[in-house]
Amino acid sequence: MRGMNVLVTGGCGFIGANFVQQQRRLYPQDRLIVLDALTYCGNLRNLEPLSGDRGLRFVKGDICDGDLVGKLLLEEEIDAICHFAAESHVDRSILGPLPFVQTNVVGTTVLLDAARNAGIGRFVHVSTDEVYGTLSPSDPPFTENTPLAPRSPYAASKAASDHLALAYAHTYGMPVIVTRCSNNYGPYQFPEKLIPLMILSAMADKPLPVYGDGQQVRDWIYVADHCAGIDAALRRGQPGEVYNFGGRAECRNLQMVHSILALLHKPQSLIRFVADRPGHDRRYAIDCQKAEQQLGWQARWTLADGLVETVRWYRENPAWCQSVQSGEYRTFFERNYADRLVTAKEVA
Repeated sequence: MRGMNVLVTGGCGFIGANFVQQQRRLYPQDRLIVLDALTYCGNLRNLEPLSGDRGLRFVKGDICDGDLVGKLLLEEEIDAICHFAAESHVDRSILGPLPFVQTNVVGTTVLLDAARNAGIGRFVHVSTDEVYGTLSPSDPPFTENTPLAPRSPYAASKAASDHLALAYAHTYGMPVIVTRCSNNYGPYQFPEKLIPLMILSAMADKPLPVYGDGQQVRDWIYVADHCAGIDAALRRGQPGEVYNFGGRAECRNLQMVHSILALLHKPQSLIRFVADRPGHDRRYAIDCQKAEQQLGWQARWTLADGLVETVRWYRENPAWCQSVQSGEYRTFFERNYADRLVTAKEVA
């Protein structure tokens, strides 16, 4: 009996690449097809550990391309979709919202429609806790029933895509599952995000920019735990349901920066407070009891252990860090795969 053929959109991004690597370890009988447009945060080098894996194929393409997506679903006999592809950086959404609407809203709709037409048996839409808005210090954590109240263009575009995904489940009976997760960290994260930015800046003895007073609170989850949750949703989730994943590890941003400096044995004097981001949400926290009870999932990494592992990875992978910081990774595809067919790129 053959395994599943799973389409992973955005599989060259931070979370998507970690998911692809995890799936190849856990389910060697499955076949993964990665669809990624390789925009600024899509890095084909994130899949280099799987070089030569015959169970993995890469397609360079945009989820907004309905013809490509529809053809791909049929040609590759896709059984399930895990949809990671998204514009995800809040600061970029504030500077220019339209790309976020195009990718997160239009792209998701194109993908949903193609999946409906192809009769795909499973569709996991990966979202974010930012769709819930912000919490005060005394508020209980977000649950799946918390009303959506996005406060940035990024969060609004993801909330719209969540509504569309669930609408397809209820209107068309599609087997769509939505997952929402707290702040991820771990290997391969693009250095515009807080933790890798602080690690790489500290390693280079550069100033560490901290927004406002640094008292914003985030619930942190190690990326491997999030990927395990998505896998549980894919294999055991109920269509039409939403599942929250979190690390039960609330931490103030300034506290996180202090921890990173301590692990790297760098002075606190590297910290520089800068003007706060417009509309900066004060606190996020996730109640993940539903996923624990219904999916049998549980976060296994503590924040302390996950942070040690993350710092270790960045220190031990200077070539990856240098290629991202210099922009060299942007030409990796052209230098290695541009002479191959667009719809049948094998990572080799």
